[in-house]
This record gives sequence, C-alpha cells and structure tokens, in this order.
Amino acid sequence: MRSVGSPSVVTRRNVKAHSNQISGVNDNSVQEEDLKLWQKHAQELKVKVLEQVQDQLSDLLDKALIENVPPFYQKQPAANGTTTHPSSRSQRMDDGKVFMARPSVLDELFEISHIRTIYHMFIAVLLIFFLSTLTVDYIDQGRLVLEFDLLFYAFGNLGTVTWAWIVMFAYTLLVPYYAMRLWGSLYHTFPSKLGLSLSTGLLLSAVQICVLGQFPVHVVVQYQLPPASRFIVILEQIRFVMKSYSFIRETAPLVMNNPPKEGENPRFPTLSSYLYFLFCPTLIYRESYPRNSHIRWNYVFVTVGMIFGCLFYGYFVLVRLCVPVFRPETNQPFTKRSMVLAVFNSILPGIMLLLLCFFAFLHCWLNLFAELLQFADRMFYKDWWNSTSFTNYYRTWNVVVHDWLFYYGYRDFLWLSKRKFRTAAMLSVFIVSAIVHEYALSMGFGFFYPVMFCLFAVFGVVFNFTLNDKRQSPVFNVIMWACLFVGQGVQVCLYCQEWYAQARCPRTGNSFLELVTPRSWSCN
Repeated sequence: MRSVGSPSVVTRRNVKAHSNQISGVNDNSVQEEDLKLWQKHAQELKVKVLEQVQDQLSDLLDKALIENVPPFYQKQPAANGTTTHPSSRSQRMDDGKVFMARPSVLDELFEISHIRTIYHMFIAVLLIFFLSTLTVDYIDQGRLVLEFDLLFYAFGNLGTVTWAWIVMFAYTLLVPYYAMRLWGSLYHTFPSKLGLSLSTGLLLSAVQICVLGQFPVHVVVQYQLPPASRFIVILEQIRFVMKSYSFIRETAPLVMNNPPKEGENPRFPTLSSYLYFLFCPTLIYRESYPRNSHIRWNYVFVTVGMIFGCLFYGYFVLVRLCVPVFRPETNQPFTKRSMVLAVFNSILPGIMLLLLCFFAFLHCWLNLFAELLQFADRMFYKDWWNSTSFTNYYRTWNVVVHDWLFYYGYRDFLWLSKRKFRTAAMLSVFIVSAIVHEYALSMGFGFFYPVMFCLFAVFGVVFNFTLNDKRQSPVFNVIMWACLFVGQGVQVCLYCQEWYAQARCPRTGNSFLELVTPRSWSCN
C-alpha cells in the first residue's frame, strides 16, 4: 500500500489541479463571450425600446395637441374682434391646416449662445465685405466713398411699382370678395346651382386673367422695369393669385354646406377678416388665426435692421464675387474648362445668396409682418438644414408655399382621382411649382433661360424619389448639401452669363425662336 505522499499520488493531484485550472479558464472565457453577446443584445434592445418610446411619445403628443386645439382656438379673437366656435369647419384637423401659436425655429435657436455665434460670424463677414469694398475703392479711385449704383439701379422706377401694386391689391381685395358674396347670396335660391357656379367661376376667371394675369406682365414689359422692381411686381402677382384662390377655395364649401335658415342671410366671412388675410404671412385662408397679445417693437426694429443688412449683404456678394468674374471685360471665350471653373467659382456666392434669401424673406420678412399683425403661428419653415432627403427638404424649406401646394394641389388632386394616382399628384405639384419658379425668374431677369425649371422639374423629381425619407444616415445630409452647392453654382453661373450676353448681344427681332434661345449660346 502506497503512502499518501508518494510520487504517483502527488502527480495525480497535480494533473487534476492543472485540469481544473484549465477548465476554470475556459469557463471564464465562455462567460466573457456570453457577457459580450448579452451586452450587444442589450444595446440593440435599448435602441429598439427607445425608438418605440419615442414613437409612442410622439403619437401621444400629437393626439394631445389635436385634442387641445379647439379650446385654444375658442379663446382666440378673430380679425374683427369676434370669436370662433371650436366645431367650425376651418378649425378641424380633417379639413386642412391647423394654426397654433409657435415661434420660428431660428428665434428659438438664437437663444442658444453657440448658434448665436454662427449668426455673429455672418455679421463679421459682412463687415469684411464692407471694409474690402472701401479699401478697393480707395486704392482705385483715391476716395472713401461707397457707391451703391447697382443697388439703386435694381430698385429703380419704384413709383411705377407702387401704383401697379395698388391696382392689384384693390382688385384682389374687392372683386373676388364681392363676387363670392354675390354668388353665396344666390346659391341656395337659384334654380340651377351648377349653372350659377359655372357662370360665376368663368366670369371671375376671365377677370382674374386680365387684371392679375396680363396687367402685371404689361407693366413689367412696357415700362422696362429693372430686375428687383420686376421681381416685386411678379412675386406680388403670384401672391395675390394664391391668396384669392385660397379665399375662394375655403369659402365656397362653407357656403354650400351651410344653407341659411328661413329669413336669415347666408353666413359669409367679413371683409375685415379677408383684408387681414391679404397681409398676414400665410397662404391658407381662415376667418381667424391665433393672435399674440401685443407687438414687440424692439423685435420689429431689429428685424427691419436685419432685412436691410441682408440686402446690403447680397449687394456685396454680387459686387465682390460675381460681377468681377462675369462682367464683359473679363469674359473669356467659351470652353469646357472655363465653364467648369465658372461653375465652381459660383458655388460660394450661390450658397451665400441662397442662405441670404432664406433668412431675409422666410425668417425676417415674414416674422416682421407676423409681429406687426400679432400673427402667432411663426412656422414659416422647419429645420431644412438637417434634412437627409430631398423629400424632407422640399417639405421644410418653405412651409408657407408647401401648405398651399399640398392642400390645394396634391390633396385636391387625390380627392378628384379618388386617391388612385399619388405619383401623378406629386409630379403635377412639382411641374406646377417648377413652371411658376421659372416664370418668376424669366419675368424678373427679362429673358428665358430654363435653368431653374430643369433643375427643379428634372433633377428635383429624381432626387425626390431616390433620396426619400428612407435615407436617415448623416451621409445623405452631406449629399443633400453637396447637391445644393452645385445647383446654386450652376444657377448663378448660367444666369450671370446670360445677363451679360443679353447686354452685349441684344435681340435684333421679336420672333419666338429668338425670344426663347439663350443669347449666351451664340454671343461671343
């Protein structure tokens, strides 16, 4: 019998201990792998739970918002001092846009010091433009005088613009309103409702074509207005057309669906509510809107200052970055190389002009009128700069125009087609928007060069269907901005080239082919 301390026993014990040690190490590695797998699974589960919670919270907030909108509206005074009932047609979510008191996105962001610093950076660039212009003028001409000859030229003949605007405004205020009022007073008693509606619609359309269609074009062409004055007349023409259509579109169903009781007059909007609508910053008519309690005059003065700052900013961008490149003395013979260089040289002024137009009009101009009229819904745009798809960009860039196109273009098209042709409805909205944009630019510049139409109706449609809402990666935000840079560079380059080509090589006739053929293609 072997002793406990014999070598064989010790060896077996060592082997057993070594095997247990190896087993422990293997168990630890397995546990570590299981722990890593569990952590990965928990992280995925965390992301899914957060997404579900976020979606549920969003749905709950939307539901609460919709449920609380009618009481809010019941407390808001109308333009004529009256109040509206929460069950009125214009305030129901199913019938269209619901207005609510909310500030503009940039007003909220400017309260953050980091975002306000970006705004200060743009002001610093404006000061540099100002100082560089002074320095160059002093070196070239020996005097410290800022000349704004291009700015004064662009806004010339403002007297003609003023009386043309008064004519368009007076017509838009009186004729559509009283035509609809006359139609509404006869609608429920007239033997043929369809005949009355068709005759009124055709007659009003004919007058609209003459006054809001041909008259502004005649003024622009006959008086040879400069570009900025042209844009004022044409853009106001488009605005009055959209405003009057919204008033008719919203009022007609209200009259048809509410027959008056015996001995009562038909219910019809007041002239004061329509007058308020013509000036308030929205294209969707309502009898009343949410209103602020007072006017912040400090906000008004600051906003006016920012509008003038943007105006001079745009002037310096054109004078310092565009005119030296495209003016006739520096133009080189057209080659592929010169064209590519001109496009890339135009990207910086192009994107700066885009941001200036957005900030000056969609933020400053609309907020100025909203503040003066105590209009509380300031959602004129959304955070379009964060878009990862062109679909979202088109929805958030200009909410005011988008709402009009959505409710009176896209949604009415679906209603007429019984919701069968969604793609056709979307394409029709794109085509109409592209035509109107090209019409405004053609009349504003005084020549036809369908750059905007091609970019909007061709590339815009392609990007809308390819870079859609399914694209959520930040990479697509980079792609969107890159496309905006290139698109703005192409527009600034081609329109500047055509502007100087029109000046160097004026038309010799008025044939249709000569009117629609760009002069920059043949003018050397």
